[in-house]
This record gives sequence, C-alpha cells and structure tokens, in this order.
Amino acid sequence: MAKGTFTPFAAKLTQQLTNAVDQALFVAGKTIEVETALSITKGATSGKNHVPSAPGQPPNADTHQLDRSIQTLPVKDHEVQVIATAPYAQHLEYGTSKMAARPFMRPALAENEPKARQIIANAVSKATKG
Repeated sequence: MAKGTFTPFAAKLTQQLTNAVDQALFVAGKTIEVETALSITKGATSGKNHVPSAPGQPPNADTHQLDRSIQTLPVKDHEVQVIATAPYAQHLEYGTSKMAARPFMRPALAENEPKARQIIANAVSKATKG
C-alpha cells in the first residue's frame, strides 16, 4: 500500500467543494438580497401618492434608496453578508424610540433560509459527485 496515493484527489475534491460552497453562498445571498428588495417595492408607490408602510411590515419604497442599497458581499472565506447601506436602514429594521420597526432584512432571511440551505446542499452534492 502506497501512502499518499489519494492525496492529489483529496486536495482537488477539497478545492472543488470549497469553490462550490463559496459560489453557492453568494447565490444564496443574492436570493435573499432580491427577495428583500422585492418586499420593499411590492405594492409601493413613489412620489406624492406614497403611502408609508404599517408598523411591523416592510417599508414601502418612496425614493428607492433603501431597496437599491441592498447588496451581497463576500466578507471572508465561506461567508457572505446581505446588507442595506441606506443611512436609515437600521432605523427601519429595528425601529426607534419614535417609530415602530418596519423589518425587511430579518423576514426576508427567515423566509428564504430553507431555499438558501438547499442551494448550498445542492452545490455540495454536485461537487462531491463530480
């Protein structure tokens, strides 16, 4: 029995798996990003006919600064973040002492977590079969 016979195969598999998971994480993040933006723009009217959202509901788009600020960023190996960079995003998500929360990130994550997990599981399965 020769030692290290499968080392190149294992290294290749590990790299394939790592690449597949990183790509799947980004795709899963983009899925959450899109669904988050859609929750803000669904039914929203901009301009003079704008109607603010009800407390507890995702904010209704007016200027579209919030929904256009949502992005998926790779932050380090095997990790992505979906963030909203609009200056008031945190106030809407969590509320303030003068305004009830209008969460949009957490509900989108909760609703799409099973889909994101499936995207990652499919990528792992495909990488290990190839």
